[in-house]
Amino acid sequence: MPTPDSHLTDQDLLLAADGELPPDRAIEVTAHLSQCWLCRSHKQEMEQAIVDFIRLHRGDLDPLLPPAAGPRAILKARLAEVASGCETRANRWFPAIEWKQAAAALLLGAMFVAGYHFRPRAHLSPQISSPEPSLTPGAVAFVSREQVCKSTLTKNRAVPASVRRKVFEEYGISGAEPRAYEVDYLISPALGGADDIRNLWPQSYAATAWNAYVKDSLEDRLRELVCSGQLDLASAQRDISSDWIAAYRKYFHTDRPPAIGKSE
Repeated sequence: MPTPDSHLTDQDLLLAADGELPPDRAIEVTAHLSQCWLCRSHKQEMEQAIVDFIRLHRGDLDPLLPPAAGPRAILKARLAEVASGCETRANRWFPAIEWKQAAAALLLGAMFVAGYHFRPRAHLSPQISSPEPSLTPGAVAFVSREQVCKSTLTKNRAVPASVRRKVFEEYGISGAEPRAYEVDYLISPALGGADDIRNLWPQSYAATAWNAYVKDSLEDRLRELVCSGQLDLASAQRDISSDWIAAYRKYFHTDRPPAIGKSE
């Protein structure tokens, strides 16, 4: 069984996403994913890349193709004929190749194209006060208000260095000074936020008035309201993930935060 340090292969992750792993291997992969941040986020990336590729194909490429009648119909017929000939030759010379291996290779190719060419990248100023929705929509764990309020976790968990680097890359600031940012949970774990790269973003500590320290105070305020019964958990999660600055103004009744720094 792989350890968290050895990491899963792309083929394992693709087959796991498609439910095609043998039962024993599926158990091993599931156990590994439960304790490995990097593999879990990579699996989610691969799944999202395939979705992006399909969406791109349907939304951008299909409308550019000519209608099925006429030249396109002839082209499709010729492609079908070529494919039939290739299949006959492949069956004759390569009988040992499994169709599932070919499918896995095709999916891996789609993942590569979508993930490295079509995935949106944020080219933002280092003074980042709000996350890019396409990269950080937020993600929640399946926990209840009671579980949230009974938990002793009131501050964010530490994010592994490898995941931090990935977040900086996604936001186009890989060369920035890491100590100037908190790789923050959009929906904090203290409000039921998930350990998911879609719930992480780099927030400046001091380059903007709406900095990481200000958001920390909002997280504390929302948890206090939820656990005192003044606000339901789903509303708190929705408000902080949709626009945390608007949420701060709403729950603190102010248009501008106080100057909050590390010393406080």
